[in-house]
Amino acid sequence: MKLTWFGHSAFRIDIDGAAIMIDPFLANPTFTGDHPTAYRGATHVVLTHGHDDHTGSTVEICQATGAMLIANFELCNYLADKGVAGVSPMNTGGTVDFGAFSVSFVPAWHSSGTVVDGRPIYLGNPCGVVIAAPGEKTLLHMGDTDIFTDMALTNEIYGPKIGIVPIGDRFTMGPKLAAMACQRFFSFETVIPCHYGTFPLLHGTAGDFVARMEDSTTEVVVPERGVAIEL
Repeated sequence: MKLTWFGHSAFRIDIDGAAIMIDPFLANPTFTGDHPTAYRGATHVVLTHGHDDHTGSTVEICQATGAMLIANFELCNYLADKGVAGVSPMNTGGTVDFGAFSVSFVPAWHSSGTVVDGRPIYLGNPCGVVIAAPGEKTLLHMGDTDIFTDMALTNEIYGPKIGIVPIGDRFTMGPKLAAMACQRFFSFETVIPCHYGTFPLLHGTAGDFVARMEDSTTEVVVPERGVAIEL
């Protein structure tokens, strides 16, 4: 598995037969690379929820590459109206096999929506995303979330070994709760912090998270933005 972080919660996962963009907010101020290069060859876009800092470049990517959108029912309908041709709606508890990989949606504690012409639009419940592929370690992108005890069920059911964890605080867990969630409820081999350093309001830092994970056997990997790593 090859993983590339583009800042905020935007990731690309490359496996045999698929290139998956997750929450592709490529226009975030911390990623200065070329957007078409970042999503070249994308086959799927997976969204955890409907906030603009997660839906990001979805319409552009799907139109440019023909990638299939995988998201909750409401978000698929909303983005289909914006010009996304291929959608695969899901929701929490569901698992869909896409050939090269499967996707399962799991609960997250957050919100999901946008504002159109001053009017709030509900875009379904927020989710975490489990990606499982033959020969690869199972990956969980938590989306935006607080800590909650049912994370233990996600671990029991899906057994993710790679965790992508929000640490920015204010809108999600900060480093303290993120480290607690990883150590108390999961059996990760590797964790990657995200959703930090993008805007001044997000004051959680990777350094703080790494320090709080020091007594854990879990490896913390802090990628450089736009640089692929092997997992």
